[in-house]
Amino acid sequence: MPPRPCTLAAAIAVALALGAQAVPAAAADGTSAGPATATEVSRGIEIPAFYTPPATLPEADGALVRSEPLRLALSLPSLGGPLPGRATRLMYKSTDANGEPVAVTGAYIEPSARWRGDGPRPMVAVAPGTMGQGDQCAASMALEHPLRFNGETVSVGYEDLSIYRLLLRGVAVVVTDYVGLGATDRLHTYVNRVDGAHAVLDAVRAARSLDSASATSDSRVGLFGYSQGGGAAAAAAELQPSYAPDVPLAGTYAGAPPADLVEVTEAIDGGDLAGALGWSLNGFLQSEPALRPIADRYINPAGEEALKDLSTMCVGDALFAYGGDSSTAWTKTGQSLGDVIRAEPALQDFLAEQRIGALKPGSPVRVATGVSDDLVPHDQSRQLAVDWCRKGAEVTYDPVLLPGVGSGLLNHFAPLLADQGKAISWLTDRLSGEPARSNCWSMPAQP
Repeated sequence: MPPRPCTLAAAIAVALALGAQAVPAAAADGTSAGPATATEVSRGIEIPAFYTPPATLPEADGALVRSEPLRLALSLPSLGGPLPGRATRLMYKSTDANGEPVAVTGAYIEPSARWRGDGPRPMVAVAPGTMGQGDQCAASMALEHPLRFNGETVSVGYEDLSIYRLLLRGVAVVVTDYVGLGATDRLHTYVNRVDGAHAVLDAVRAARSLDSASATSDSRVGLFGYSQGGGAAAAAAELQPSYAPDVPLAGTYAGAPPADLVEVTEAIDGGDLAGALGWSLNGFLQSEPALRPIADRYINPAGEEALKDLSTMCVGDALFAYGGDSSTAWTKTGQSLGDVIRAEPALQDFLAEQRIGALKPGSPVRVATGVSDDLVPHDQSRQLAVDWCRKGAEVTYDPVLLPGVGSGLLNHFAPLLADQGKAISWLTDRLSGEPARSNCWSMPAQP
């Protein structure tokens, strides 16, 4: 299927804006570096054997399963070691939303820069934004291959920008690949609240156990995420007091969090990132097999083929192949997925459990959302800040005032770039021990 002109233009613009993250030719050819051999191939990309979980896992959440050196594609040599730091690929144990053990992969980067803030070197857990559902899309692989384009898949490691900016401030960084992204034993449970939160918090535990990590159990911890990552970071902030009290959270940045998946489903249907509907549905069916009879009643052969196709796609692939599509083409009845949700109480109940904002974070949080964001709708992100304020949480709310430009993709990603420096400054202030100033009192006057 040829790419839609407006979607193609938007995707190219975002790729350029996000980084002209120029990639050396050797890092863009889709090959794997390091001693591990490939055991899986996803859209022409070999997945190193490292990403295949063992048959049994440790009992403790955050326990390290294995690690190995990871080559950073964008790195410079120096007398003090490679800049911006030295990376380690990780596999660690977590617990999924059903209480079952699961292997999760990611990466830890020990910065070369000195931490100049108060206290020991802190650590930030970066929850990546939407990368896709194919294993080749994992954020840890994007550190090694920031741009992949092989005729079968398009993957852009746009999270590398925020990771490198944190490293240059002397902050240690751990990034999770989430449940099932990278790890070859299951499908990625896209935007699953509990899976995402646990993967983020357990990444911190795993990174602290590395001999090479200067961040310790005494180090302050921050969470950083935008879009899918904003949701995962927000959910982790809520669950940290009960799930990971040993992780001393100093602050959480949640940018454009998809807190209400019912509203987000309506917004992305027919838009630039309509393919994300397939990732959500694939993940929901894996987490909750009881939903399968509902899917069988509604999803037609074209929809089943789309779900299978999307299950190995990265975000670039989905933009080109499914941008602008309507979910009405996927159902036997011609209903949209939003219509199906309204007709099925079991789906409504499942999505209600995914709602972020029902619990009070135990540490400061900063919620930022573009007022023109119509991909992950501004109103539902703002509502998360309101919900937390009503529970007495320490919330800094920042609306990003940018005009809409007619592209849902750009309306969503422009605030990421415009606000990123401010977000990192806010988070590093918390990591230095500076108190946050809640502005919940001003919410009635905030857009």
